[in-house]
Amino acid sequence: MDAAPDPDLAAFALDAGLVRVSEAPVWTALNAGVSSEIWRLDAGPRSYCLKRPLAKLRTAADWRAPVARFLYEWRWFELAGRLVPGAAPPLVALDEARGCFAMAFLPPDDYPLWKPQLMAGRAEPASAAAVGARLAAVHAATASAPDIAAQFPTDSIFHALRIDAYLLAAARNRPEVSAELEALARRTAATRLALVHGDASPKNILIGPDGPVFLDAETAWWGDPAFDAAFCLNHLMLKQLAVPRARAGLEACFAAFTEAYLPTVDWEPQADFEARAASLLPGLMLARVDGKSPVEYITAAADRDLIRGFAIRFLRTPPERLSELACAWTAALGG
Repeated sequence: MDAAPDPDLAAFALDAGLVRVSEAPVWTALNAGVSSEIWRLDAGPRSYCLKRPLAKLRTAADWRAPVARFLYEWRWFELAGRLVPGAAPPLVALDEARGCFAMAFLPPDDYPLWKPQLMAGRAEPASAAAVGARLAAVHAATASAPDIAAQFPTDSIFHALRIDAYLLAAARNRPEVSAELEALARRTAATRLALVHGDASPKNILIGPDGPVFLDAETAWWGDPAFDAAFCLNHLMLKQLAVPRARAGLEACFAAFTEAYLPTVDWEPQADFEARAASLLPGLMLARVDGKSPVEYITAAADRDLIRGFAIRFLRTPPERLSELACAWTAALGG
């Protein structure tokens, strides 16, 4: 869809040198999900992606978050891209006063989004292994540099967008496991080990020619890396229900991610990390049907009830191994 942004974004593009006075830029509004406005800007032979966060997210529930998160997203991209080359999109320009920034536009023919591949039944374990390895590399590189924490004073943002919107919202809607969910929320908030992306979902991961590229780091936070692992694995589990023909491939993706990620954990005992990720995963599963951001591709009441029953079971008896949860999910789906 061709359109035009508001004058503030157009002025940013001009001031930052993305557009020359003599050029007639073409603006295309991109699908921004729920939290931001995102534009593709074509100016001559150059293409950029411009992003600015929304104060009120596009959800049925009233969901608000500080717009200052754009700065921490930029910082996550900057750090991750430097510490793990290729993990983030190339950055172009930042405008703190206007609350926006520009990145290089990565063409979808070369950088396909992972989610559409999975939803189309293309569940390739090699892609999942690459995602797990690269995410773990960001965690490992930042866990060894705790001074990074001072650059991410984002507790309130992470609370609004993740802890409250997912775990505590589900607790309010499911009082029978509210104590378990509230305990997960407290533990997650208190665990400070590495730089967390906060939205490591297939919809935010490009499968590039040189490895995965992580987008949408608005929820960047110095905290528990187990959150990122559980967040991504949750999507691989839920898609097994949504895309039955790809179930075996998605199961293999789950295993490939964990097998690539877990051996790299050197900032704490691997068993401790895995136990936190495994116990958090059912809470995130339940949050995607009873939190502020229910997953859009699971709509049948029977499927949502299946997720609820499974998640509640493992919230009450938390697993210590990710493989235990994966096997139980396969059985619940009739595999």
